[in-house]
Amino acid sequence: MESYALLIGATLSAGTVLAIAALGLLINEKAGIVNLGAEGMMLCATIAGFATVVHTGNTWLGFAAGMAAGALLAAIFGVLVIWLNTNQYATGLALSLFGVGFSAFAGISYVQAKLPELPKYAIPVLGDVPLLGPALFQQHPLVYLTMLLVAGLIWFLYRSRAGLVLRSVGESPESAHALGYPVRRIRLAAVMAGGALCGLAGAYISTVYTPLWVEGMVAGRGWIALALTTFATWRPARVLLGAYLFGGVTMLQFHLQATGVQVASQLLSMLPYVATIVVLALISRNPAWIRVNMPASLGKPFYPGS
Repeated sequence: MESYALLIGATLSAGTVLAIAALGLLINEKAGIVNLGAEGMMLCATIAGFATVVHTGNTWLGFAAGMAAGALLAAIFGVLVIWLNTNQYATGLALSLFGVGFSAFAGISYVQAKLPELPKYAIPVLGDVPLLGPALFQQHPLVYLTMLLVAGLIWFLYRSRAGLVLRSVGESPESAHALGYPVRRIRLAAVMAGGALCGLAGAYISTVYTPLWVEGMVAGRGWIALALTTFATWRPARVLLGAYLFGGVTMLQFHLQATGVQVASQLLSMLPYVATIVVLALISRNPAWIRVNMPASLGKPFYPGS
């Protein structure tokens, strides 16, 4: 039973990475912007966060550095696609490729670096409960903050005036512009907020989830997070549940290997991506359902003078 408790705990930790990045991309897409550069932003944030913790010894400063790196790259992307109206898909791919190369170059001197040992986290009393304690109540604080972030984002999008304005910009930027809202600035703010969350996810990977630096260590999680927004039909609570589902599939491969299941490791490594493809294929069988939930102006450029 202890192995299952550890599996659940690892699932929460792995799902947190995907949830934070996917929530950032959700904010982008609610504003009508598709950012395919999540992988690159997360990679740059991993090295920014890791280097900061190496020099300061403070994990939370590492998170802040990762968020700053993600927001900076997202701001560059935002200026290109919002003001210069470059193609969102091509610009996002370019950002992703840039992040892969730049992080590899910037991280050369940190390959052998070591981080200070992380403290043991546990919620008092609850953390000592057999089975449930290790599974649910001995996680890093960011795991629980992510759950609060989901609740806050639900309130922001569906209960606040600012959230209504953001969704209106994603649905009909022309109407929002006619009402006097600064569509471009709102979209840029959403893109930077999304980039900051992708950066936080990247910094979490290199400082807490696997506290080391290896080239390409994000390993496709940015792409899974991108698919997760569609899988969740742009709903924050579904994003969190989907993230834990994919996190569980990722951890299942290690659990099966540990229990001695005779399956090639390459096949087990494919599991998260196979699950992504299967889920997207199932969702695509009902395109009307996607159209109902998808922001109407997603991926479309906005021309204020038209």
